[in-house]
Amino acid sequence: MPDPHNEPDRCELREPPAYQFTPTRREAIALLGAGVLITVPALAQRGAETAGARLHVGDDGIVTVLTGKVEVGQGARTEIAMAAAEELGLPLARVRVLMADTDAVPDDGITAGSRTTPSTLPAVRRAAAAARQWLASRKARLDDAVIPPDVALKRVDEWRILGQSHPQTHARDIVTGRHQFPSDIRRPGMLYGAVLRPPAYGATLEWVDKAAAAKVPGVVAVHDGAFAGCAAPSLHAARQGVEALATGARWQRGEHPASAEMAAYLKKTAKPPRTQNRGAVEEAMAAAARRHSATYFVPYIQHAPMEPRAAVAEWSEGKLTVWTGTQNPHGVRGQLAQAFNLPTARVRVIVPDAGGGFGGKHTGEVAIEAARLARESGKPVSLRWPRGDEFTWAYFRPAGLFEAAAGLDAEGRITAWDFSTYNAGTAGIESPYRGAVSRTRFHETAMPVRQGSYRGIAATTNNFARECFVDELAELAGRDPLEFRLAHLENDRLRAVLTVAAEKFGWASRRKGTGIACGVEKGSYVAACAELEGGAIRRLHMAYECGAILNPANLRAQVVGSIIQGLGGALTEEARFTKGILETDRFSRYRVPRFRDVPPIEVHLVDRRDLNPVGAGETPIIAVAPAIANAAFHLTGDRLRSLPLRWKA
Repeated sequence: MPDPHNEPDRCELREPPAYQFTPTRREAIALLGAGVLITVPALAQRGAETAGARLHVGDDGIVTVLTGKVEVGQGARTEIAMAAAEELGLPLARVRVLMADTDAVPDDGITAGSRTTPSTLPAVRRAAAAARQWLASRKARLDDAVIPPDVALKRVDEWRILGQSHPQTHARDIVTGRHQFPSDIRRPGMLYGAVLRPPAYGATLEWVDKAAAAKVPGVVAVHDGAFAGCAAPSLHAARQGVEALATGARWQRGEHPASAEMAAYLKKTAKPPRTQNRGAVEEAMAAAARRHSATYFVPYIQHAPMEPRAAVAEWSEGKLTVWTGTQNPHGVRGQLAQAFNLPTARVRVIVPDAGGGFGGKHTGEVAIEAARLARESGKPVSLRWPRGDEFTWAYFRPAGLFEAAAGLDAEGRITAWDFSTYNAGTAGIESPYRGAVSRTRFHETAMPVRQGSYRGIAATTNNFARECFVDELAELAGRDPLEFRLAHLENDRLRAVLTVAAEKFGWASRRKGTGIACGVEKGSYVAACAELEGGAIRRLHMAYECGAILNPANLRAQVVGSIIQGLGGALTEEARFTKGILETDRFSRYRVPRFRDVPPIEVHLVDRRDLNPVGAGETPIIAVAPAIANAAFHLTGDRLRSLPLRWKA
């Protein structure tokens, strides 16, 4: 499985810190108490989630798992606790999880790429198994004990906690309002911050008059390079200060492409491709009995988390502490250290369980902004991005242009395959379908707005184009879409979920307006069937397999949530901008799915207890849009090759 740090689709991880500030002149914590600390030996490469995973066995009998992973609603906290409890042979109530405090936990890598399950959990289980052996023997007191490499883990048939449904361990705190999200953090003497934003994409700040903001009572104004903002005893006053800054600010503006011309823009600015060949495509295409080609497009879309970016920053004796909602705590610590010219040992990042991420909270801009305001004011500062800032200045899922071509022989078999992606990324770009000759090409392009990770990264959009195109090939061959796919699939796991979805859906007796799609990503396998009636989705079935299931209820929630998010990208979500101005900067203009938009959904989980579990949060989304698009063709006879999908009832 790839290291998420190295996946080329994650453009945001290659960004420098949002600001580099001018230097000014201007400890470890005892969180756990007495007990035994058990350590997994660290691996050499950066971001390896097995590095340093630990357990603390307290004298009070409570076991604490230490992990750099974060909880953003995906269930990682509960799953990690379950894994430790299973190996320890303890009730789940006797295990707690300390997450994402960079002064107290190891660097388990970014919470991305569905890597918590396949990488962090094995490390936690090994630590717990070693603790179980020690607790059983009590022959010696261990201090920073190293886990033996051959420690035995419980077999699947021995599981008593894993494999069973468990509610979130912190569910009561969430539903009663006791839990503090990053937006809820309060510190003594805390001020509130606001930041001056550019008037358009591509605008750079040339001059601003801090004195104008200083006239607002209680306001501390900052102008440092590209950054300008205010801190004040109230959010209202801070925003008044920023409004005063904006009245006299001078900006340099340039040309910026409109979203309506994005397909042409991506094609125009494309760089020479990175290519993977298997055989001579042109010759095979020329020899094909039938040939077909099509072009697809997806727009930029936003993550739209329930909680926008938020941070509270506090300086004390030259050390910076930031509470923030990020999926990348150790990475954000590094960005803060770089931005303020600090040793990383003098930066602490704490991530309370945050209100959603979906791949959109990998960078530390809000933390850096809050810290700059706090340094200027000498007091803790809370900064929460307004929804308009989140929509406009957070990074987007990339827009993409896709060109597909294929040749069929006289029997309707694929003999040549040619697939090109512009800008969207490389995840899921390779076809799972058998073909004698193939070529895939990825073109980097100019990026008119920030772009980066999103649930499923580029696999979602690459799979949309490919699965729609495969349906078109099935029509060209005169074959049923399910039959055509099965005839070209050799992977037994993908064939299995495709078969389960079709059988549960009743594909053999399908009505008008039905479509099917499948795919593989992050080691998981998915297939979906959709039925349309008029202008709405009548029902949607999904079969999903991600190895051995650890928490069935949480997995089902992950799949359903992924489907609903996929409905947004398929049907309504689209970032629109012109002359550098984002038009879809609020929920009234950017429509995510409502309750009434969600059709009856049936999820069919395939539990492969003979296989290791892999990540489950991303892959289900990749089959949603193509299944609906293919159903729309079956209903109307028109091929829909761009998102969001719009068909005539």
